[in-house]
Amino acid sequence: MATTKKATKPTKKAPALAAPAVKAPAEQPVVIAYKGFDKDMKCRDFQYEIGKTYEHEGRVEACKSGFHACEYPLHVFRYYQPGTSKFAVVEQSGNLIKHGEDTKVASSRITIKAQIDIAGIVKAAIKYTMDRCTPAEGGASDAPNVAVKADGSNKSATASGYYGAATASGYYGAATASGKKSTAFAPGRNGKARGKEGCAIFLVFRDADWRIVHAKAAIVGRDGIKLDTFYKLNEAGEFVEVSA
Repeated sequence: MATTKKATKPTKKAPALAAPAVKAPAEQPVVIAYKGFDKDMKCRDFQYEIGKTYEHEGRVEACKSGFHACEYPLHVFRYYQPGTSKFAVVEQSGNLIKHGEDTKVASSRITIKAQIDIAGIVKAAIKYTMDRCTPAEGGASDAPNVAVKADGSNKSATASGYYGAATASGYYGAATASGKKSTAFAPGRNGKARGKEGCAIFLVFRDADWRIVHAKAAIVGRDGIKLDTFYKLNEAGEFVEVSA
């Protein structure tokens, strides 16, 4: 007797469940900042080394706990004197807490990237300021966050607005910072700079071939730097008063 085969319907496979989407971890912000140390590369008795990364466990609080550095390069001079200290460019990450009075940042993680000298801090401070300012026409401005530049010989630049930047780069140039938290930079030969209290001045001493021999920064109202008084650097790299 012939047998018959019963046709069977192909079995339908259940649709595969899609794997739940995995959220990529958010990229942690990294702050480039500047840190001061004593002559032995210590801060608050903690030993640091160039090229190393350090982690802080526990609470992070500005001026109290964690690792500290300043986003604005000149602010490191509030905590470490230029003549007796060492400085470095650092990267801060992890838990970041900002200080209310200046650009100090406390963090749970810090990497000591490279040592930096005073000339490097001056250059970094100028870039920090210029990056946040709008270029202005002419030799003076009272608008906030404005950079004023004067390139010719015997030219002057004045920034009287908040966070202004005045640069006089010519021969015998004169830079004045009279606005709150402003900066004055005179990188030319025989240049001079002055400012109001709390403003920063940057000066260089150049030889007859315009090579930079000394570079120095100061905050007006500190370390003997007088308000509204022009200064230049002498051959020894010292601040000396000059007439207006």
